Amino acid sequence: MEDNLTAVLYAAQDLRLEQRSIPQPGHGEVLVRVASVGICGSDVHYWWRGRTARFVVEAPLVLGHESSATVITCGPGVRDLKPGDRVAIEPGVPCRRCDHCRGGRYNVCPEVKFCATPPVDGTLTRYYVHPADFCFKLPDTVSDEEGAMLEPLAVAVYSCRRAEVGLGTPVLVLGAGPIGLVALLTAKAMGAGPICVTDINESRLQFAKTLGANHTINVSGRSPKEVADAIQVLMPRRPAALIECSGADSSYVTGLLAGAPGGIMVTVGRGNPDVTLPMNLVTAKEMEIRGIFRYANWTDENFLPSWAYASSYPAALALVASGRVDVRPLITDCFTLRQVEEAFHAARNGVAIKVMIRVQQDDPADASQDLPVPAPV
Repeated sequence: MEDNLTAVLYAAQDLRLEQRSIPQPGHGEVLVRVASVGICGSDVHYWWRGRTARFVVEAPLVLGHESSATVITCGPGVRDLKPGDRVAIEPGVPCRRCDHCRGGRYNVCPEVKFCATPPVDGTLTRYYVHPADFCFKLPDTVSDEEGAMLEPLAVAVYSCRRAEVGLGTPVLVLGAGPIGLVALLTAKAMGAGPICVTDINESRLQFAKTLGANHTINVSGRSPKEVADAIQVLMPRRPAALIECSGADSSYVTGLLAGAPGGIMVTVGRGNPDVTLPMNLVTAKEMEIRGIFRYANWTDENFLPSWAYASSYPAALALVASGRVDVRPLITDCFTLRQVEEAFHAARNGVAIKVMIRVQQDDPADASQDLPVPAPV
């Protein structure tokens, strides 16, 4: 049997490598050889705690959803891909029939099947089957690792659109984790500025400066009002777009205190399910709070930037392929699939920014080749 090594989570902190049979593509599907998979915060939560938010691991689950791959076989009805094509995999597949799907907001489809979200298996496996229309062909100039990074970048694209980021928009990014950093890069690519980034980790803030943040603020040990006052000193023109990427209760409050009247806060981070917010302030300033759940299409043609596609994944690919966004500096650590446990520890310890697993490689020395110069973290 061909090698289909797979990383399977049986329970919290019980991650096993096992061989599984190679699946066969059905109508409209492709069989792919998985190349690179990035470890997301949700993967770490599943591995360490057995759950994230309302999703609980109750049966063996294959982790991984930030992925690139090479097409091996095409099922019946596949027209736009062929064997040998390198692709980025959009991991959420909706029903395509409900009102949400037909309106472009397929991310909130009640029947969406998302890789590595129980009970749907993910992509930390050497061979995987996926609908062809949710696979995006990569140009030769985009690497496998960059292809895997399109998933978090698509979150940032959708978040910036929902926050109505545009030319000259003052932006506050709350949280300098991987999503906060790609939100910074995306906002810059959309012409926003100035951009301020907050976090409790000074090394992350220094890294944000290397990516183009105009201002950074370390919020450790400071109240939301103290942080908001510091933001106003740095940004006399208050931020109109607030991209919350930490999930911390205090971060939501900071954003609402610091935001401009009429500003928009988008909630990307995941934290406590119940948060107390200063709603009288939101009302008095006529601010908006908009939820972010993964990514979908953007249908406001009056706002859509000229460089963008309506769908977040193709827009993310266009940003990387054109050179407007460089995600490579965020990839600080690479491992083989056989090193998956070590990779998850690296992702959890807070030193690495983005951990990448090179699924087809067995030699650890090969997995660490061609990495960009490690960023200060």
